[in-house]
Amino acid sequence: MIWLIGNKGMLGTELSLVLEQRGLAWVGSDRETDIAESAALDAFVAKQQGPVTWIVNCAAYTAVDRAEDDADACRILNAVGPGVIARTANRINARLLHFSTDYVFNGRGTVPYKEGDPTDPAGVYGLTKRDGETAVFANHEAAYILRTAWLYGRHGNNFVNTMLRLMSEREEVRVVNDQRGSPTWANDLANAAASLIMRADSGKAPDYGVYHYTNGGVISWFDFAEEIYARGKKRGLISGDCAVKPCSSAEYPSKAARPAYSALDTGKIKQALDIEIPRWDASLERYLEICGP
Repeated sequence: MIWLIGNKGMLGTELSLVLEQRGLAWVGSDRETDIAESAALDAFVAKQQGPVTWIVNCAAYTAVDRAEDDADACRILNAVGPGVIARTANRINARLLHFSTDYVFNGRGTVPYKEGDPTDPAGVYGLTKRDGETAVFANHEAAYILRTAWLYGRHGNNFVNTMLRLMSEREEVRVVNDQRGSPTWANDLANAAASLIMRADSGKAPDYGVYHYTNGGVISWFDFAEEIYARGKKRGLISGDCAVKPCSSAEYPSKAARPAYSALDTGKIKQALDIEIPRWDASLERYLEICGP
């Protein structure tokens, strides 16, 4: 049985649906189970009717700017919790799958980051996610970490839905043109995670360690917004006309610095799972089709 922690968030909800579609048995928990307390995790495991063979951790503190003033809470969710989860997984002999982020890098690169590149996070969010990765492997060897970036999906606040709303409300939106990365649909990431689980359970487990997964292609947030507008307008998801204009990050200062370059190299997971990864624009089209109208 798979224990899905954080099953009510954007990624957790998407993954729960994919697990159902794949016919994989799972049980979920969210904020009602304190991931930083071993006793709480042990109690959850004890209540299950069958053995927990996987723990998948989708729980995270993701409010990047708020984390700068809320560092303790961010650290509990992103660093302490994953370490406790890893110890629990080790104790019950379960494999662990944990999700992380491009923010573990400093964003000053010029080519897609590989899994073994040195981490150098800048803000509290990135630091705690990096420390969470360290805690996972310090407490359990049978663990996978999937790093991703620029995630969007149906079941939470995200850039695509925000743009669709603002483009219907305003005559103009300004979007930064000096941050580059790879938009990633949560459904694609969830399917990759499910494929990893199924492959491992079939006796073809990839080596434990860190893997990167994003949709293909590298663009700016402005490029992404332009495409959202063009495709959203065509599908009737945007009412009225809206001008999409570029701006610099300096024009919209934030408490936490954003990486200027967030692209992740996905060659390792493609080879490990023998999968093709959709391009960002193809996945955006599929997402907008699901959105309606």
